[in-house]
Amino acid sequence: MRRRSLFWGLALAPLWASAGDLPALIERSKPSVVLVGTYAPTDSPRFGFRGTGFAVADGGWVVTNAHVLPSPEVTEAERRVAIQVRAPNGDWELRLARIAALDRARDLVVLGFEGAPIRPLRIADPSLVREGRAVLLMGFPIGGALGFSTVSHRGIISAITPISLPAANARSLDPRALRQLRAGSFDILQLDATAYPGNSGGPVLDQESGDVVGIVNMVLTKAGKESALSQPSGISYAIPASLLRPLIESAKTESPSVGPAVQK
Repeated sequence: MRRRSLFWGLALAPLWASAGDLPALIERSKPSVVLVGTYAPTDSPRFGFRGTGFAVADGGWVVTNAHVLPSPEVTEAERRVAIQVRAPNGDWELRLARIAALDRARDLVVLGFEGAPIRPLRIADPSLVREGRAVLLMGFPIGGALGFSTVSHRGIISAITPISLPAANARSLDPRALRQLRAGSFDILQLDATAYPGNSGGPVLDQESGDVVGIVNMVLTKAGKESALSQPSGISYAIPASLLRPLIESAKTESPSVGPAVQK
C-alpha cells in the first residue's frame, strides 16, 4: 500500500524566491505543471491533450479537474488516461496514469502515474486565500494551438463567493449542477486573471509564497469556447486548494501500480 506523508514532498519542493520575483517563481514552478489527456497507440497524435495538471505531495500524484478527463467508457476501451512531463532535456515525456481519488462535486481528481516523481508544488495555508491577494496561474491555454509551452498569467483574487447558486430554471439543472447542489455550497475563487480552455486544472499560485491557493476550474466567455480568443471576458474561477488535502490523503491509500482507472 502507498503510505507517504502529505508533506514528505517538501524536500523536493523548490525554495521560493523573495516576494515579487516572478521570473524565479515561474522558472521553479514550471517543472511541476503537466499536460493531462489520453493516450492511444492508434490515434494520430497518440496523445490527446485535455487540460493542465500539477504535481503535489511527494511528487507521485498529479491534480487536475474532474471534467478534464473523458468518460470512463472512453478510457476503458482503447484510450488510457496519461500525462506528459518535462524531461531534463526539455522534451515532453509521456506517462500512463490512473484515477486514484475523485470528487466530482468539487470537480477535482488526483492521478497516480508511472515513473519517477515530479517536483511538487506546496498547498497553501488557507489564511493566504484572501480577496486582493496577488496570484499567478499557469497552464496551457487553448491547448496545442499556441504550442505546448507553459504560459503564466497574473492577477488577484477578486472575490470569494459560494458556487452553489439556484438554477434559473429546471433546464439549467444539468448533472454537474445537481451534484454541486447535493454536496452543498462551498466557496470558489473569482480571479482577475484571464484563463482559457486548456488552463483547466492548472495551479493558481500565491505570488509571495509560491504555494497553491487554487485550481483553475472555469472561465466565463461571451459565447462558446470558440469565442475565447476573439471575445474573452477575463473572468476566471478556481477551486480553493484547501479542498485537495482530504483527496490527496485518500489517494495515498491506493496501490502505486498504474492499472485501469477506478473511480472512488
